[in-house]
Amino acid sequence: MDADVVIAGAGPNGLLLAAELRLAGVHPIVLERLAERSNEQRANGLVGQVARALDRRGLAEPLGGSPGGPQPRPEYIFAAMRLPLRLIDDNPIYILPSPQPKIEAVLEERAVELGAELRRGHELAGFTQDDTGVTVEVAGPDGHYTLRAKYLVGADGGRSLTRKLAGIDFVGVTDDQTVSRAGHATVPAEYLDPRTGVLRIPGYGDVPPYMHHRSDRGLFVYAPFPGRPALVSTSEWDAAPEEEMTFDELQASVDRVLGVHLPLTQETPFVRRNAGGNTRIADRFRAGRVLLVGDAAHVHSAMGGPGLNLGLQDVLNLGWKLAAEVQGRAPVGLLDTYESERRPVGERVVLQTQAQSALVAPGPQITALRQVFAELLEKPAVVQHIADLISGADIRYFEGPHPLIGRSVPDLTVDGVRLAEILRSGRPVLLDLLDGSPYAAHAGGGVDLVTGTSEQSVAMLIRPDGYVAWAADEADDDEGLRAALAKWFQVRDLTSATT
Repeated sequence: MDADVVIAGAGPNGLLLAAELRLAGVHPIVLERLAERSNEQRANGLVGQVARALDRRGLAEPLGGSPGGPQPRPEYIFAAMRLPLRLIDDNPIYILPSPQPKIEAVLEERAVELGAELRRGHELAGFTQDDTGVTVEVAGPDGHYTLRAKYLVGADGGRSLTRKLAGIDFVGVTDDQTVSRAGHATVPAEYLDPRTGVLRIPGYGDVPPYMHHRSDRGLFVYAPFPGRPALVSTSEWDAAPEEEMTFDELQASVDRVLGVHLPLTQETPFVRRNAGGNTRIADRFRAGRVLLVGDAAHVHSAMGGPGLNLGLQDVLNLGWKLAAEVQGRAPVGLLDTYESERRPVGERVVLQTQAQSALVAPGPQITALRQVFAELLEKPAVVQHIADLISGADIRYFEGPHPLIGRSVPDLTVDGVRLAEILRSGRPVLLDLLDGSPYAAHAGGGVDLVTGTSEQSVAMLIRPDGYVAWAADEADDDEGLRAALAKWFQVRDLTSATT
C-alpha cells in the first residue's frame, strides 16, 4: 500500500481529516488539483458547535477564538431576522471569525505538522476498488500515476468526481431564480455610526453590520471584517445576466434591493456573481471503500453559515472510525455508523436552510409570515429550538438512559483544567468524576482514564469526536460501561486492562 487513506481535496474538510487520521497513527495522502492554496473569499468564519469541536483539538484560538475557549454570541440571525439569544440560558451559538484562506492555512499547518502528505497539483482522475483496497489514478504535473490505499475519501466539493465515479446519486433540487453578488467596497464615512458600526442609509434606515437585511426586493449585507476590505453583497430573485460581472452591476443591485442609492467605492478588483444554487444530499455516504465528506456529500444554501459546521463535524465523526477500521481494531459495523449518524444531520441542515431561504423570499405574503416569526422569536423556547437547530446543538446520535448519552460532551473543568484541553489527543477518554466509583478499573485497551473533581459529578465515556458514548451519575452501571466499551472500541476484557 502507498497509503492507508487517499483524500481527494485539500479544502478545510480534507485537511482536517488528514490531521485526524495522523492523530490516530494512520498514513493519509491528500491530493489537491491546485498548485497553491486559493485566496478566493468563500467562508468568512465558522458558526455553531464546530467551534467547540475544534477547541477540543487546540484549533479554536489559531482560527480567531479567544484564549480560554470560544464564547457564545449574544445575538445571531435566522432568515434575516434577529435571534435574541439573550432570552435563553443555554446559548449554543459560537463563532470563529476567520476567512477561508486562513482556515485552510491553519488546518494545513496542523496536518503537515502531524506528518500528513499533501500533494498539490495532483488530481484524482479515477479509481477502482476491490475487497482489499482502492487503486487511485492520479493526474500529476509529470503525468499520470497510480496509488494503492485501503480507503478513498472524497472531500472534493459539490461537483465531487469521487462521488460521481462511485455511482452515488446526489438527490435534491436546483434553484435557478436566485442571483447573488458580492464585492469589496467602502461606503461614505458619514453613513457609518462610529460607535456601533451600523450603516445609516438616508431614505432607507439602519442596517446593522454582518446581518442579512431583507427588503421586499432582496437581501443586502454589509460586512466590515477587521483587517480586510469590507464585503458588500446582495441576493435577488431574477435571471442572471450573461456578461461578465462588474462593480457597476453590484452597485445597481444594491440600489435595487434597498430602493435608494447607496454610494459605493470599489476597494479591490474582487467581484463575484453566483447564479442559482443547489440543495442536494448524497443518497449514501459510503460505497464500499469510498466515503464522502463535506460538500461532496451535501450542498445547501449558505444562509446562516452552516457549511463548515456540517462538513468539519462530518470529518471529526469519520476520522477516528476510519482509523480504527484501517488498523483492524474497529468493532463490527463501526464505519457504517458514519453514515447513519451524519446523514440525518445533513438532512436537518438542508431542512433549516431551505426554511430560511423561503422566509427571505420577496413578496407581501412572505413579509406577513416574517411578522409572525418575529413574534415567535421573542419566546425563549422558540429561540432555544432555533438556536439548537442552526448550531447543531440538537444533535443526539443515539439514545441512552442518561441525558448526556449521544450528545456533545458539556464544557467542564477537571481539577481546574478545561475538558477541551484534556481531549486534544483525539483518543477515547473514560472521565470518572465520581468519588470511589469502580469505573476506573475499566480503562485501558486504548481508552485513557481521567479522574478528578469538577462542577458536575458524573462518569462519562467520551468518543474521540467529543460525543458521549456512555454516562452515569452513580457508581451502579458497570454493565452499561462494559457494553459501550465493546460497542465503540472493541474493549471486552475490561477488568484485566491496564491503565
